[in-house]
Amino acid sequence: MQKETDQWYTSWFDTPFYHILYKDRDTEEAGFFMKKLTSFLQLEKKSEILDLACGKGRHAKYLNKIGYDVTGVDLSPSSIEYAKQFENEHLQFEVHDMCLPFSKKFDAVFNLFTSFGYFEKESDNLRTIKSIKEELKPDGYGVIDFLNTNYVIKNLKPTEVKTVEDIDFYIHRFIKNGYIFKDIRFTYDNERHFFTERVKALTLKDFKNFFEEANIKLKHCFGDYQLKPFDEANSERLILIFN
Repeated sequence: MQKETDQWYTSWFDTPFYHILYKDRDTEEAGFFMKKLTSFLQLEKKSEILDLACGKGRHAKYLNKIGYDVTGVDLSPSSIEYAKQFENEHLQFEVHDMCLPFSKKFDAVFNLFTSFGYFEKESDNLRTIKSIKEELKPDGYGVIDFLNTNYVIKNLKPTEVKTVEDIDFYIHRFIKNGYIFKDIRFTYDNERHFFTERVKALTLKDFKNFFEEANIKLKHCFGDYQLKPFDEANSERLILIFN
């Protein structure tokens, strides 16, 4: 049986099965969010944006399509290898650890679709936020698109079977030691696989504490991709805009 490593994201994200399981992500919704967000931030065309933990480049490609100069970075070599086929003069992809500052500064740094809180060390959450600050130009904005922990816990679906491309993914969700876990089991070519996703159950208060330590100012807090106000009990997302 294939099992996850301690750093689960380095193994799970680098498999084709991760992308199979999540192939139904709403591209139209992602495009709407990018338009809404860039408009709200008043980012002029040709502004430089860093897509931090970009995966296969879904958001980066769309941002480039609507006129931005985009760099997408991710820890997964296979995701970056895939994304590189879409590169052009104003769209580049690189393998990079988001705990470390990137080598240039940007008008905006986007960390999207709950691509935060995975780390083994608690200190890496703060390191990442400090790195985002270093990556911003003086008037730049950082954006973290995280889940709303309170909403997720209240609406947790413990078990689910999801069939994608004839693979039955058996999913078990639970809360333990301040983390939201998702165990994923499936069989492919007569081989059993087991991976675990683990995300720190961070709240708005936790992020405010990180921002205070990093000397960052929280400017806006939204609760969904339409940028409606954040409601701790009922919002599905926690979208933070800071500099």
